[in-house]
Amino acid sequence: MKLTDFKVLTFDCYGTLIDWETGIWNALQPLISAGQLKLDREEALARFGTLETELEEAGPSLRYSTLLAAVHARLAKDLGVHIHADLNERFGGSVPDWPAFPDSAEALAYLKRHYKLVILSNVDRTSFAASNRKLGVTFDAIYTAEDIGSYKPDPRNFAHLLAHLDTDLGLKPGDVLHTAQSLFHDHVPAERAGLARAWIDRRFGMAGSGATQIPANQPKVDFHFKSMVELAEAHRRATRD
Repeated sequence: MKLTDFKVLTFDCYGTLIDWETGIWNALQPLISAGQLKLDREEALARFGTLETELEEAGPSLRYSTLLAAVHARLAKDLGVHIHADLNERFGGSVPDWPAFPDSAEALAYLKRHYKLVILSNVDRTSFAASNRKLGVTFDAIYTAEDIGSYKPDPRNFAHLLAHLDTDLGLKPGDVLHTAQSLFHDHVPAERAGLARAWIDRRFGMAGSGATQIPANQPKVDFHFKSMVELAEAHRRATRD
């Protein structure tokens, strides 16, 4: 299997292209300050990841900004911090402030010359539009949880992706390389959907799993890179071989 075998890269966005862990941590600072909490980054991210998964499973049709606000409210309650509801809403609307990884835009610009690029994201369209401006590329298709009515790792999200790649772009599963950071949200269901996978291992060398859950069984991946720039460089080498 070679990187040049594929016609489309389907991307998770948050954690892969957008540095959602830094974004989440920054957006939690008002809560941490209000409660005068001694909460380190990794514990905060782990708590967020657990609550996010619970609420996504309980409310698959919730708009992501609404779900984020609910996660924040639950986190404040669990930590024993009394806050005004405005802080929950502010956290829910924080996605546009989450930074892109420094290598994302340049790598995407290169990859756009060789592949169709598609987003499969757990956010809503308004939140993604703000992030898209930071990525500096026009995606060939964008499929969000808001469109689908469920959140990854629900298999419905990948069924939606494959159905629309066929009808919208004329692409088959064998044309697809799903490219993502989260083993839990993306690689497990993508493996079950029969897709080839590239792991952008943004947490390489770090303990724990940050804001994502740890899957019961780690899926196999076809390609493993620590960054988007590594993926782009591997493609350059493949085209020279």
